[in-house]
Amino acid sequence: MNRYPLWKYVMLGFALLVGLLYTVPNLYGEAPAVQVSSGKATLKLDASTTTRVQQALTQAAITADFVQFEGTSVRARFRDTDTQLKAKDAIARALNPDPADPQYIVALNLLSQSPAWMARMRALPMYLGLDLRGGVHFLMQVDMKSALTKRAESLTGDIRVLLRDKNIRHAGITRDGNSVDVRFRDAATAQQGLAVLSEQLPDLQWAQLADGSEVRMTGTLKPEAAKRVQEQAVKQNITTLHNRVNELGVAEPVIQQQGLDRVVVQLPGVQDTAKAKDIIGRTATLEIRMVNETAEAREAERGAAPVPFGSERFVERGGAPLILFRQVVLTGENLTDAQPGFDSQTQEPTVNLSLDAKGSRIFKDVTRDNIGKRMAIVLFEKGKGEVVTAPVIRSEIGGGRVQISGRMTTTEANDQALLLRAGSLAAPMEIIEERTIGPSLGAENIAKGFNSVIYGFVAIAVFMCAYYLLFGVFSSVALAFNLLLLVAMLSMLQATLTLPGIAAIALTLGMAIDANVLINERVREELRAGASPQVAIQTGYERAWGTILDSNITTLIAGLALLAFGSGPVRGFAVVHCLGILTSMFSSVVFSRGLVNLWYGRQKRLKSVSIGQIWRPDADDDNPASKAQT
Repeated sequence: MNRYPLWKYVMLGFALLVGLLYTVPNLYGEAPAVQVSSGKATLKLDASTTTRVQQALTQAAITADFVQFEGTSVRARFRDTDTQLKAKDAIARALNPDPADPQYIVALNLLSQSPAWMARMRALPMYLGLDLRGGVHFLMQVDMKSALTKRAESLTGDIRVLLRDKNIRHAGITRDGNSVDVRFRDAATAQQGLAVLSEQLPDLQWAQLADGSEVRMTGTLKPEAAKRVQEQAVKQNITTLHNRVNELGVAEPVIQQQGLDRVVVQLPGVQDTAKAKDIIGRTATLEIRMVNETAEAREAERGAAPVPFGSERFVERGGAPLILFRQVVLTGENLTDAQPGFDSQTQEPTVNLSLDAKGSRIFKDVTRDNIGKRMAIVLFEKGKGEVVTAPVIRSEIGGGRVQISGRMTTTEANDQALLLRAGSLAAPMEIIEERTIGPSLGAENIAKGFNSVIYGFVAIAVFMCAYYLLFGVFSSVALAFNLLLLVAMLSMLQATLTLPGIAAIALTLGMAIDANVLINERVREELRAGASPQVAIQTGYERAWGTILDSNITTLIAGLALLAFGSGPVRGFAVVHCLGILTSMFSSVVFSRGLVNLWYGRQKRLKSVSIGQIWRPDADDDNPASKAQT
């Protein structure tokens, strides 16, 4: 009756083994390490970078626990901080021979001390949030006025191009704040222009005013269009900040919108505020220039002659020199989008660019006059320019859609598209709040948080063992199993643990033991009603399951709402809360039942169970069920 089949015990054993495997790495602590990441958006790290780091350490007679390439960075772990500092200097000298133009970012970091075989199995510790690990906190204000002004300037250029293409004469186009004034000499031309502009530019609403002998049309952004511009500006800025923060090698940074025009940036583990501000505030600009293919330029590329007048020397991604004209054809302001794709004929990876009206007109004229010549796309960072790609112009390109192809892999096409569309901020940002949390404060928070969980667990276990005796012991073991599974799942998902998350763990303990209390009381009720111990155990678990499921589902719904609509600390609490509900249902019902079945199920003539005192209001001394069951 109360026996599990073998496969259930195998499943429980497997769950216990996995829980231990993914929980143990959190107990090893962290060791000092050096992390190498790309210092330029156009530079990608690969396995060869790992070899260069190992060679630099060998030449400096420095021994590392390991050097590995993971994700987009190379990490080397050391035994102590002195070795870490020496390794950082040695690696920086080897990878950045020119300190004025660093190619790589060499930063101090911390890595788990768990064995390498655990790391290979992806058994890694949880990430710790800003309040537990320490780091920097920035609150940044997005200049929405500049975003709207930039949009108005773009629309001004679009209006000028539209009227010219439709051969509609105007008396002047000016921008006044976030509105655009278009003057016409007569009402008939004004109505003609209004029809074209209303159809082609639906984001503007127009008002007509008489201005002497002329007609003035004033276009202003519609409220929904202005709101959309502001939302897109914040989203693009967040995307750009993510790309820049990745260069710091921060584990689980928090970059999220706060309100309508503010962005919160939290960088756990970063103590160098100046370095973080330098990376976050960095500007990247995009320029399109023509390649100088004269004989003098060819000689200059080989280093046999000086750079011709009106030209500059740049470097392509492969390291080859390239001579470009100083004259800028287009800038990143004319680029509206960049997406990877495939050529419809050759099926080669491509990068598809979208230009605004002004950029489309310029690009059409330039490509028409320079068929067969090369055009270079240059990305400038920290005042240094690097050629992203330099394709050959095959034909005149109009319509504002440009396709770049030629000897690119799918990964390279994705990278180039990312560089082109997210290289700079959509609107300026200003740091209005700055906080630094030291690692000592984070360690104190960890100690206090985990002490509260441990003390709570011990108090619950003592109460359960004293009140329910052996069933209380089973409940306490199931509670420990629940805590083990919860930590293991957080580690497997690489979730970020914060102080609210620790509070959610403590709450999960109370909710998990509540299910065992329901089960134990149901078993008591069956024993009180005169059922045999084996029947009481079976019936108690079956009848308690419905109540446990209903109560946990309602709580899970509230947790999912917090997870979907919350942010920051609320979201950190909700993640642990939802996972805790799932693990508690498994441990309280399945695992505890397995322990009870293992202990009592093999006894065919069970006369009593150790579940504490059982009282009946109409106690009959001759009825064994009315007596205390111990």
